[in-house]
Amino acid sequence: MLINREELLARLRPEGAAWLDAALADAARADGRETANAAPAGPPRRGVPAWELRFAAAGRECGSPEAAEAARVLLLYTAQPGATAVTRLYQRGTGAERRAVLLALPHLPLTPDTGVALVEDALRTNDTRLLAAAVGPYAAAHLDAHAWRHAVLKCLFTGVPLAAVAHLADRARGDAELARMLTDFAAERTAAGRPVPDDLHHALALTAKEA
Repeated sequence: MLINREELLARLRPEGAAWLDAALADAARADGRETANAAPAGPPRRGVPAWELRFAAAGRECGSPEAAEAARVLLLYTAQPGATAVTRLYQRGTGAERRAVLLALPHLPLTPDTGVALVEDALRTNDTRLLAAAVGPYAAAHLDAHAWRHAVLKCLFTGVPLAAVAHLADRARGDAELARMLTDFAAERTAAGRPVPDDLHHALALTAKEA
């Protein structure tokens, strides 16, 4: 998810738009050493780049969770931080901040090892919003087959719609092992007297198609 800057500015109140302009300016000149000289609340933390403080403040400044998420993704895209900063923002962030990091992964200059580690961490949670972000385009491009199959099962188990799984049709096509896992999962649900998600039948049908 990468919203157009002008589109986001149009959705914000004047004070929010002014804040976003300043935040993106901080991000554009980020070099890992600049500290905030006008933090939104309280004194700047020594050694923390201004844009990182803005990243945390987006929830207060943007008026809605959706706008704050879009602003955080734009900040990451503009700053182009390396692995250390991205990992720090994810590990120290709230659920909303972690979700923004996951959504921004395809647009950041990270090695697959760094990005996959964050995706795999999110997949270990039961936070459905994090899970939905974790199975986006970055996971489709970089998760190995074993991890990706288990991500699909995790979505089914937690109720995350498989529409969130990027490139599901491409990766599921002809995947006999995924078909086996889906069949076993359906059998377990049926034996326990629980409904089988419609999404499971859809995914199973995709595996039957030729690779």
